[in-house]
Amino acid sequence: MPHYQTVGDVPRKRHTVTRDATGERLLEELMGQEGFSSRSSLLYHRHAPSALVAIDELDEPLARDVSADRPLTPRHLRTGDLPTGGDVVLDRHVLLANDDVRIAWAAAGRGASTHYRNAIGDELVYVQEGAASLETVFGRLAVAAGDYVVIPASTTHRWVSEGDLRLLVVEATGHVAPPRKYLSASGQFLEHAPFCERDLRAPTEPLVESGDEVPVVVRNRGGLSRHVHRHHPFDVVGWDGQLYPWAFALSDFEPIVGSLHQPPPVHQTFEGPGFVVCSFVPRLFDFHPDAVKVPYHHANTDSDEVLFYSDGNFMSRAGSGIGIGSISFHPAGFVHGPQPGSFEASLDHDRTAETAVMIDTFRPLGVSDTARSIADPDYWHSWNR
Repeated sequence: MPHYQTVGDVPRKRHTVTRDATGERLLEELMGQEGFSSRSSLLYHRHAPSALVAIDELDEPLARDVSADRPLTPRHLRTGDLPTGGDVVLDRHVLLANDDVRIAWAAAGRGASTHYRNAIGDELVYVQEGAASLETVFGRLAVAAGDYVVIPASTTHRWVSEGDLRLLVVEATGHVAPPRKYLSASGQFLEHAPFCERDLRAPTEPLVESGDEVPVVVRNRGGLSRHVHRHHPFDVVGWDGQLYPWAFALSDFEPIVGSLHQPPPVHQTFEGPGFVVCSFVPRLFDFHPDAVKVPYHHANTDSDEVLFYSDGNFMSRAGSGIGIGSISFHPAGFVHGPQPGSFEASLDHDRTAETAVMIDTFRPLGVSDTARSIADPDYWHSWNR
């Protein structure tokens, strides 16, 4: 759970008259979750964040034709086949979706995205390739390959990339947080948690920009709108609270291992409404002398499984065509497991050498036309080889 932060100039008492160095009164904005009943932050603006000069309706470029997985088919999605370039926000490729979550891929070059505010829910972003600055009303956050980034709902932000950028984007319809099983009643990480507060990064200083008539694309459940702000929304001179964007390097995740195969919940890293996210990092193999090191065949009777292969040697998937940048989709109703020959290949190894991100949803995912266009048609045959 992100802990309390103070950044920039914040007065000693809330909701009191506060002025900047020139004597101008600062305006408060409270960003709060669950109707003033959960985490919040108080931001101090130089100008009214509500002042708009125009509102326009936009077409929804993020909307794609998503339909049920019929016939029920395991799929290997090859993200390397997707077109690159464009806006890292507006030109995302939605691949899988349901009423709880959308899973998308973004591939852009050097430059800045549009200013954007997702009012539906938090976004969890995994940076597969590249480096960028996430610029927000809370300040700037530097991120790079291997980072998770959590962007709270309704945070005005933009991505500024230093070069080619590849992102796996999980768009929630609510809030994303570390698993409750790793937190105390007051929100502190417990000793058995595989990561802790020391691993989290947040903006450390304000990002104050000037400018007039700045467009911000806003997404809500009705679609996309463009709000043109009279003044630049990045005019916050200070803020404090427990609600803000934060990053976490996957390399800081400490894997939990055992003498026999540990189930996927030990790898859980985040939870959201209707889904969980797990992280697989290099770790010791199971060390019982008779341990079966590769995963057993399993039927996720209550969830669809999506696995993004980020880096390394995916020994249990050898021969399937899976490689770096692949996404496998194993829907409920399909019994899946290691590829033929992977047990024998594991006998002389004492550790894994792979990095992957798994998303399990508890309602069926639909498959977009884009996903179907990059799916390996022979993937479901791979267990017969």
